[in-house]
Amino acid sequence: MMPGTDMIESNTENASPRAGTLPATDARCASDVDSDTLVKVEGLSVDLPRRREATRLVDGVSFTIKRNEKVALVGESGSGKSVTARALMRLNPKLRLAGRVLVDGIEVLGLPERKLGSVRGKRIGMAFQDAFTSLDPIMPVGEQLIEALVVQGVSRGEARVRAVRLLAELGVSHAEGRMKAYVHEFSGGMRQRVVLAMALICEPRLLIADEPTTALDVRIAQQVLDVLDDVAARRELAVLLITHDMGVVASFAERVLVMYSGRIVEDAQVDALFERPIHPYTEGLLAAVPRVDRTVERLAAVQGSPVAPGERPAGCAFHPRCAAATDVCRGVVPPLRTFGARRIACHHAEERGASDAV
Repeated sequence: MMPGTDMIESNTENASPRAGTLPATDARCASDVDSDTLVKVEGLSVDLPRRREATRLVDGVSFTIKRNEKVALVGESGSGKSVTARALMRLNPKLRLAGRVLVDGIEVLGLPERKLGSVRGKRIGMAFQDAFTSLDPIMPVGEQLIEALVVQGVSRGEARVRAVRLLAELGVSHAEGRMKAYVHEFSGGMRQRVVLAMALICEPRLLIADEPTTALDVRIAQQVLDVLDDVAARRELAVLLITHDMGVVASFAERVLVMYSGRIVEDAQVDALFERPIHPYTEGLLAAVPRVDRTVERLAAVQGSPVAPGERPAGCAFHPRCAAATDVCRGVVPPLRTFGARRIACHHAEERGASDAV
């Protein structure tokens, strides 16, 4: 069982569809996506109900992920990255979801509870950040891998063979013997490989990796990224990498979604983004990253503090921290506009060179 799946609303199956979702169905929506698109998110909003008024955690997010594409979702803590990723699998019953989420042509938000198994694990696998909360500490890791397959109808014998093979593929030495080990008996880097194994055991088409290098030293973190890159190529996986580390983005991703206060503010190919960031927030994030191709006396930091979801200001949420903010920024939410191969949510995108950027 995937961590968090027991948290979904027990009455989803009998309830009428939530506002903003489609009627419950597992029918393919092939006409809505091209053959290269694995995930299509349209106007996704996520609300946390409160006694008086709901707090909007994610506000009208739209993006696509192509098959075999490696996409990074970046932003400071509290920007809505993990909430967005978990919404793709409907993992939190306390949150109200609206919009559309198509995964391999299946509308996820309208699926009845009993059919979510066709998405979780099989189409999307999620490697959670904390191994100690995503893995059972009193069950051998091998048994957890086997159980995930058995509930899908695989025999225990076949499940064991596949689990050993996967651990070995991910670089866990002596995989057969390590099947009997518990999570606390693995080093940090090996624990992360086991977490990846749990996410991959049902052979999904999209892997969500939530901060996979957190708390690892630089050398081990790069090893984990190399394993992730290798297994993605070998299995022809799409990857959604959630991180706040722009250095990790540069070494792994092909495309970057920059998120601030629950909204996408920039969407670009990684090389183009690092060469010429357009949104002031993206520019600030990159200014704080050491670069081998540039020399600066002192790294800059994004001024001010991130905006809490319940305290999002009118207009552009970034305007209190932006030195270039004007009256329109303070009063009108900027739409996410397309400029060639990029999308940018900034009223002054043209002035900042968006029309000339790749």
